[in-house]
Amino acid sequence: MSEIKPAVNRRTVMGAIGAAAAAVAVAPVSSAAARGLDAAGREAGAQQAAGRRAVSVPATRAESLAGADATVVRTDFPIRYVGVSWSGPKRGAEIRLHQEGGEPGDWQALPAGCAGGPDHAPVDAARNATALVAAAGAPGYDLRLPHGATDVRSAAIDTVHGPSREVSLPATASVMLGCIDYLPRAAWGADESKRIKNGVENAPPKYYPIQTLTVHHTDTPNADPDPAATVRAIYEYHAITMDWGDIGYHFLIDEAGRVYEGRWSDTDGIPAHDATGKVVTAFHTAGFNSGNLGIALLGTLVDQQPTEKARKSLTALLAGLTRWHGLDPQAHVTFVNPVNGVTKAVEMISGHRDWLATDCPGGTMYASLPALRGDVAALGAGER
Repeated sequence: MSEIKPAVNRRTVMGAIGAAAAAVAVAPVSSAAARGLDAAGREAGAQQAAGRRAVSVPATRAESLAGADATVVRTDFPIRYVGVSWSGPKRGAEIRLHQEGGEPGDWQALPAGCAGGPDHAPVDAARNATALVAAAGAPGYDLRLPHGATDVRSAAIDTVHGPSREVSLPATASVMLGCIDYLPRAAWGADESKRIKNGVENAPPKYYPIQTLTVHHTDTPNADPDPAATVRAIYEYHAITMDWGDIGYHFLIDEAGRVYEGRWSDTDGIPAHDATGKVVTAFHTAGFNSGNLGIALLGTLVDQQPTEKARKSLTALLAGLTRWHGLDPQAHVTFVNPVNGVTKAVEMISGHRDWLATDCPGGTMYASLPALRGDVAALGAGER
């Protein structure tokens, strides 16, 4: 088991990620490209003073339902995504999206989904099923769940056509994480009020030394024309529908290699960490979250590899993080959750299915993890 060094500071983490990014020639995203990636990047006015500007972001509209009400849903807004969760058998669930005129379409199988949630959730998450399905503007949907399914919840989510809200951003849409441009939460349109429930923060951040890193896919459509809108949908589904209080991942990476800041981690200027370098607890592996950093590739990687740009960004991010946290990317370690004592023997860089019963990060991506670990190790060694 590799030695876990004390938490590092902000400067060394940022510098390491920058060096790794330069080594694999991760191209920065131009401000024009970032502004144009979706409605979250459209300017709503002139640049503000002190190098800031206002942008217009579509407010997320959503309707969350439970029980029988969750299986037959009609909305007065076009649905971009449907989020579904239930307890019970994972296979056999189906969804039928309605067409513009209201006629039902064909039944289609729901994916098995990914097992996530807070660390106080039962470690036996094998019976918890989730799915986030693209709905292409459907006005409604019907669900059929497998026999024995309980605790059924669904959410109709629109992250594109809602009323505009204005947010303040730096002069460029993206900011620098070392040499990698990344989109901070405000740039992809995170509504921070969604972290608040009954007047208090639903999931106050807690920080622990990093022990492991886990790779996911989001099981959403490939060739996504509006990835920031998809990130907002995942945020709504995780924070509100699933009641986790925030998005479940620390970082997300789209097919163009853009890195998105995930889980909120205060205002110290480094995503996913506090000022001392400890990692904020997220919700990507129920029961095994604290000290485990999760990175999700947008898309479905069951039958295809991530794009070259996405893989380069993933490699650079992993290399920078493992190097400066003193972690061997090729080590086999015993993870010990500091909040509940649960242990798990895993690879330092693992796939979601190494922790819980899930198809994530997709069969093709999972099979490539040994090569990824080798690339990360070589990159880190080359920068020492």
